Formats: sequence, structure tokens, C-alpha cells
Amino acid sequence: MQICPSKLRIRQETAQLRAAGKTIGLVPTMGFLHDGHLQLMRRAAQSADAVVATIFVNPTQFGPNEDLDRYPRDLDRDLALLRAEGVAAVFTPTPEEMYLPGADAIVDVPSLSGILQGAVRPGHFQGVATVVSKLFNITQPDVAVFGEKDYQQLALIRKMVRDLDIPVRILGHPTAREADGLAMSSRNVRLSPAQRAAAPILNAALIQAQQHPLSSAEAYVAQISQYLAEEPLCDIKSVEICDSEDLSPLSGPLRRSAVILLAVAFGDVLLIDQRVIDPGKDSS
Repeated sequence: MQICPSKLRIRQETAQLRAAGKTIGLVPTMGFLHDGHLQLMRRAAQSADAVVATIFVNPTQFGPNEDLDRYPRDLDRDLALLRAEGVAAVFTPTPEEMYLPGADAIVDVPSLSGILQGAVRPGHFQGVATVVSKLFNITQPDVAVFGEKDYQQLALIRKMVRDLDIPVRILGHPTAREADGLAMSSRNVRLSPAQRAAAPILNAALIQAQQHPLSSAEAYVAQISQYLAEEPLCDIKSVEICDSEDLSPLSGPLRRSAVILLAVAFGDVLLIDQRVIDPGKDSS
């Protein structure tokens, strides 16, 4: 496995892979890897000849009061895990390597970057879109894999790729979960024992909604909010139900595929989760 701290180095590696006739599957990460990330690597390996991973905690997607400095990091452990997965190359840039002095060009998807989580985290999705477009330009993959847990991010990247004619096929992979149903996240390690015990209520609320169809979008929001409110450690930030394709808000009876999006804080740790529900299918 080649470890590439510079743009020049990772470009050399990907050029060699392409010269050998291999297709490239990219998995962008911010490191501190867990099994959910490794599932993305395996999905990429199923869809391309060689897997390239990136490890970069992107400062432009963190707000001034967010947890950039506290974001967990363990590069040596991450590299060992990726090596065991047979990853061909890993791009490990510093912020100074990724962003040249004076760089101020951004990529924005206005219809998706300012709604939902974007409304409470101004600039976050511009940071995401910009860094992902840079990673695509640097590595030029054939396929890129993203987890469905960050559903708004996945929708935004798909639209960015479509709108800008970026020749990368975007694959979403189902949310990886712990044994008790909590969505895997690098932030879970910051939960206290009591918060960690309470956090699976997000998945439980989604299962309840999925298995018991209701008459309207408003009914889903009310039921899930009431369910979460029973846990005193939950600080509900948002419960949204949206069109699963364009994330437009839904109201009244559900007549097409919808996604339920949750954002709940436990202390200063914000967790998100999601579930797609289809009124045309059996939800049991």
C-alpha cells in the first residue's frame, strides 16, 4: 500500500494504476476509521480494480464553534486497517497541501447546501462539495463510495457530479451499525457511558416509524419527536421528512419515497441518522 502525503505523489500512483488498465474506486474519509469505513472499502473493491482511500480532516467544513480540534485522529491505526483491506494507495494531505495560500474558490450546490443540516451549519456543505471535487480532480476515480448515514451529503455529491459533468459514478452504501443499532460514527467515542447507552434510541425511533406506517409526513414527525423526547439525554435538533431524491420537504400523505432525517445532540456530540421509507412497499 502506497502512502501519499502530497498531491503529486497520489497523482503518480493513480496514473500508474490507470496505465496498468485498472479502474479506481475512491473512498474519501476523515480518518479514525471504524468498520463502517471498512465496509465502504469493500464496496469499492467490488466495483473497481483498485481502491484508493483518502484521510483528511477538512477544516473548511467545520464552523468556528465546531469540533475540528477535538475530531479524533489515529493515522497509524488507520493505515494498518487499510493495509489489511488491500487498499492500493492512501492520500494523507495536510491542510496546507490541500489548500494553496490564498485559495478561495468554492463549489456550492445551493439547492441542497443551505437546507436541513446546512441551515444550522452555514458553510459546511460548501466545504464538503469543494473538498470532494478537489479529491475527484486529484485522483480521477471511476467510482466513489459514500455512506448513506450522511444522506444529505450523499445527495449533494450526486447532484454536484451530475450538474458539473464529473465522470465519477457515485455509490451509496447502507449505514453500518453497532450491535445495538447505533449508527457507526467516529464521534461515538466522545459519548459518555450514559449517553452511549441512550444513543440507540435514534435507530429505535426510525424502526418504529418504518414498521408502523402513518397517514402523513406530519404524523411521522410528531411520532418520532415524541419517541425521542422520552429520553432525557436527547437534545432534538431536527426531525425532517423529505423527498428521498431532492430532499424537498414533504407534507400530507406520502405518495413517493421519502427519507426521515434525524439530528440529535447528546451533550456536545451531534449524531445523525436516517431511514428511507417507501409508501408503495411493505414496511415490515
